[in-house]
Amino acid sequence: MIPLFKVHMPGSVLEPLKEVLLSGYIGQGPKVEEFERQLAKWVGNPNCLTLNSGTSALHLAMRLAGVERGTEVIASPMTCNASNEPILERGADIVWADINPWDGNIDPLDVERKITPKTKAILAVHWGGYPCDLDVLGRIAKKYGVALIEDAAHAFGATYKGRPVGTHSSFACFSFQAIKVLTTVDGGLLVCPSVDDYRRGKLLRWYGIDRETPKKDMRVEEDIKEYGYKFHMNDVNAVIGLEQLKYVENLLYRQRGNAAFYNERFQDLRRVKRLVYQSDRLSSCWLYTIRVDDRESFQDWMRARDIMVSQVHVRNDVHTAFKTFRKVLPGVDEFAIRQVSIPVGWWVTDEDREKIAKATVEWDAR
Repeated sequence: MIPLFKVHMPGSVLEPLKEVLLSGYIGQGPKVEEFERQLAKWVGNPNCLTLNSGTSALHLAMRLAGVERGTEVIASPMTCNASNEPILERGADIVWADINPWDGNIDPLDVERKITPKTKAILAVHWGGYPCDLDVLGRIAKKYGVALIEDAAHAFGATYKGRPVGTHSSFACFSFQAIKVLTTVDGGLLVCPSVDDYRRGKLLRWYGIDRETPKKDMRVEEDIKEYGYKFHMNDVNAVIGLEQLKYVENLLYRQRGNAAFYNERFQDLRRVKRLVYQSDRLSSCWLYTIRVDDRESFQDWMRARDIMVSQVHVRNDVHTAFKTFRKVLPGVDEFAIRQVSIPVGWWVTDEDREKIAKATVEWDAR
């Protein structure tokens, strides 16, 4: 079976990992700080906070943005549940915005239609690693004085108008979970728009305790001014991340090459349609999503040929946990019933992608 996802874990990680494991210090320490410095170069923003998961990054971004009971967050239901559950945890209401059914991303026009005096944030998910329209969303956020929070869990290494995702004056939340292009086994990153948000977030990620100012007795005498969380990353995850960064550029190159191959092979198909991407942004190609006219038939066909395919995420608004917020969303309807992803990752060889393309073209001709 050609897998849809695969963990990248190079053998070269073993020696630096062993050194940290046997060092006597495996909590948040110098490796975390070094990892943050290296990540800052990748995302083009020095205000980087590593965390224990991408979900924690979303929780912290919501807190910093002032999302709380009595406020609203405009979001897309076409994503992982982890994107939207932090809104519920903060006690806020979700206002579902529609999506562009040809790229899976939130529709800025529908976002603006749904802004109210209660709106505190816009949550924009970069579906499959393809960046949302950040210019328009940014203008809307600025116009109404609300935060723009990017769920960039799929989008490490993606660019928008030549600049890395994470540099567009908004909170950007990345995931380093097991099957992401950059994995630390589990982990996340919050990129903050300002030094003030960064400093506050740094306190909140570890119980609200100031870990930088020298103290007499292990900080036990310090006054905690604002409660926080146990969201920090540790040196074990960080040292894995530092080693993984050496490979990320090549992994992204391979994924984009596979995507370009499919784009060429699928351009004239009848039942299989490519998503429509703009030339001003570059996807990380964590997913290669297509639209098909009979998903169940397509999935059966591909599985019979040992090719794993999946919807990956189901629209969140079908779940009981979100039933209060259901809305009519024609773009989501159109996308959700047709979308399916095929293997595109770094592990997909030339032979694999030829097999995948051949099977797809043969199904299209049925």
